[in-house]
Amino acid sequence: MGRITHFVHQSLDGYIEGPNGEFDWPVMDPELSAYSQSLTESADIFLYGRVVWEMMSGFWPRAEEFSSDAHDLAFAPIWRKASKVVVSSTLREADWNTRVINTNVVEELTALKESGAHLLLFGGSALAGYLTEHRLIDEYQIFVHPVVLGGGKPVFRTPQQRLDLTLTGTRTFDDRVVLLRHEPADRSA
Repeated sequence: MGRITHFVHQSLDGYIEGPNGEFDWPVMDPELSAYSQSLTESADIFLYGRVVWEMMSGFWPRAEEFSSDAHDLAFAPIWRKASKVVVSSTLREADWNTRVINTNVVEELTALKESGAHLLLFGGSALAGYLTEHRLIDEYQIFVHPVVLGGGKPVFRTPQQRLDLTLTGTRTFDDRVVLLRHEPADRSA
């Protein structure tokens, strides 16, 4: 059986974007960058909601034109080659080896998991909340950065229900960022 891993950077106060949509605060120092690269290389499919997809597809196809950062230069070719899925009710097609799922989201993603695929969900509070509500996420890897944004987009907009989790690991990267790994409590036993 495959799995969905939620991979997200958040501020100490629980936001994935600042009040004006800022995402300039995650720092990809060497240890975090290496871990991130190994995590992305372990995935069969990168999974996005439309908003994150638009941000990613606006940068990674031409990342070398915008950045000289070692992390960016290493990840750009991986992103371009990777199989990708975007969940969206409005987007109809996407480039860069990308399949768009508009309907039957739970069924479509369950079928991918049943095929043995490891899907890596990049950020996205709406899709993360939806998949959490439907109990499709098998592991949460939350990277807490040393910044307080004071508002913005929370890590989860939904679900509006309780989900008990089990802490399965922690790690500190570059003496700055803390990884919290959790699994749904009913799956980790």
